[in-house]
Amino acid sequence: MTAMRETFEISRNHVQQEGTKVPSKRKQNTAIVTSDLLHKNLLKSEQKNWDSISPTYKAMTKRIKEKLEELHNMYTLNSGSPRMRLGENVYFEENGCIFLAKADDDEGSAEILFSVEDLGFSDAFIQRIRISPDQRYMAISLKSKNSEEATCIIMKLGNLVVVEKVIPSVFSFEWAANDVLYYTTQKNLKCQNVFMTTFTYQKHTKLVYTEQDARFFVDLYCTKDRRFLTINSNSKTSSEVWLVDCRHPFEPPALVQARTTGVIYHIEHRKDQLYILTTYGEPAEYKLMKAPVASSGKENWQLVYALEKKTKLVDFEMFSDNCVMFLKNAGHLYLNVISFVSHSVQSIKLPTWACEFELESHPELTTSTCYFQLSSPVHPPKRFAYSFKENNLIEQAVQEVPIITNCHTTRLLAKSKDETLVPITVFHNKNSKELHRRPLLVHVYGAYGIDLNMSFKEEKLMLIKEGWILAYCHVRGGGEQGLGWHRDGCQHNKLKGLHDLRACIRLLHQLGFSQPKHTALTAASAGGVLAGALSNTDPALIRAVVLQAPFVDVLNTMMKTHLPLTIEEQEEWGNPLEDEKCMKYIKSYCPYQNIKPQCYPSVFITAYENDERIPLTGILQYVQKLRKAALDHASRTSKKVITSFIVPGNWIPNIILDVHANGSHCDSSWEHSLNEVARHLAFLNRELEECAIPNITANPANNS
Repeated sequence: MTAMRETFEISRNHVQQEGTKVPSKRKQNTAIVTSDLLHKNLLKSEQKNWDSISPTYKAMTKRIKEKLEELHNMYTLNSGSPRMRLGENVYFEENGCIFLAKADDDEGSAEILFSVEDLGFSDAFIQRIRISPDQRYMAISLKSKNSEEATCIIMKLGNLVVVEKVIPSVFSFEWAANDVLYYTTQKNLKCQNVFMTTFTYQKHTKLVYTEQDARFFVDLYCTKDRRFLTINSNSKTSSEVWLVDCRHPFEPPALVQARTTGVIYHIEHRKDQLYILTTYGEPAEYKLMKAPVASSGKENWQLVYALEKKTKLVDFEMFSDNCVMFLKNAGHLYLNVISFVSHSVQSIKLPTWACEFELESHPELTTSTCYFQLSSPVHPPKRFAYSFKENNLIEQAVQEVPIITNCHTTRLLAKSKDETLVPITVFHNKNSKELHRRPLLVHVYGAYGIDLNMSFKEEKLMLIKEGWILAYCHVRGGGEQGLGWHRDGCQHNKLKGLHDLRACIRLLHQLGFSQPKHTALTAASAGGVLAGALSNTDPALIRAVVLQAPFVDVLNTMMKTHLPLTIEEQEEWGNPLEDEKCMKYIKSYCPYQNIKPQCYPSVFITAYENDERIPLTGILQYVQKLRKAALDHASRTSKKVITSFIVPGNWIPNIILDVHANGSHCDSSWEHSLNEVARHLAFLNRELEECAIPNITANPANNS
């Protein structure tokens, strides 16, 4: 369901207002100006450093980009855009254009309704599409790669598409009726207001709901049968849902169940019954319950289906006589079909190579088939269909794509410090020999109950073809084994994620998957906490680290309540301002706080100058402190410090920061991410040069 599928990481950040002048009469003016000047000087210094070192990677980066573009063209040509069927019409988006086709048109002809350029947003992409029930109106959100906020445009469809309304800074929106749209506004990464706007005779807009608690984030969802529009107010540990009756969209929303600490719930509807996905009751994992619309309090919730222990609910979709749950258990994906007619549950194990799935849009409740795509980091998406009538799973044939046959997938369990078994997913080329000499790239995240991203990436397939080993460590703090797996790795349990990561890497080496001098670690955003912590505690386990917009200064950030997301993030990291034990605990693992003179791995960090989630200042200070610690260690162990990659008896790591003026924390375009990925791989290849990628480094010009 959309309310779950569109859950995303809200990491902490300070939004800087460009061009804002500080009043000169304030006492803190001098401190602010000094801080701003320091920031600018650090940034200028790092940009100069990057300009001097980037030519080292230029030739190799160019060749890697060419390889990735070739793979991208090979596989994107065979993956069609998701279709949205409403009656006899099918809508879809391709290359910034919205198309309309007929469902029974076998020739595949479609007409272009409009393009992003037609709307004057040439640098934006379409993020969300919602079509009114009578198909007279279409609402879309357009988002620039340089901004977190989207613009909602409502158009009247017909022979000539007409723009009816443009609403800035919108996060979510849904049609409550043919001409009534509800939407949420976003400010400083928060969504707390819900508005209603109409498009017929008496056009007007009014505020419908305001969330007062800064820990909560508001979004909208329409039940599959379009009976109710739900206003969902969620924190990271509890939620509250209000219902708007779509038959009476102007009436005030009705509360389903008041927020209760530790209880999360989402709402669907079928035949006057609310179907509730909730953590209510023991164990505190997701379960499906139901209650009458007229008496929706939790005292009336009745159990329909409970998940097995250590099972992750990935997604949920409601149909007229069935509901479908996509589950993850012990690293495998399952499709569970719950019949409301026979009251039976059928569990189907999906192909063992599959690690990630994407559920396609099914706007019509009565459809008899559920479509979805399966993929893995090294397997391009394949489309599947489950037929409720035939009760079977069918792989949908599209165009011919090269079959990935030479990649072996292994699932392991590492024993952590407290004896907990931590899953690892490993990919390697079947033809690779002497795996202990092969380069290993370890992936980690471990925060917010979010799984490691294991969708298809061209660079992962390229690495497998070139003999690399890829390992994904599903440590606590993530969500791979359900909500309890997240609880065991957040707040006062954060160190468990670090212990898990250490155990995973040690097991990989013990089993002959590479060795420390050929091992690299990669992480993004909040994954930077564990990656940075491991670099402090166990630098000998890894040779290189690649971080993308990493969160590396937990303590200082969580001490600043004026930042827009700090209060909300307390449920993940704790509140060091009010809890001295929490402050000491965060200080014990915070990457920035624990830097010390020692032999560090080389580090490449990509950051964004206007990132609204991860403050650039913290990254700049982290890099400066890390570089100083590494040089201090080198100066103590060698009278003469030689800046090179490997010096006998003296290791001086490369600490590199690549700051992008454009781009943002999320939603980077293929072209933008291509440059980043190519630079990362060029860096890793050079750091692990004893195991250089043969097909990339064959040209001796790679060191130019």
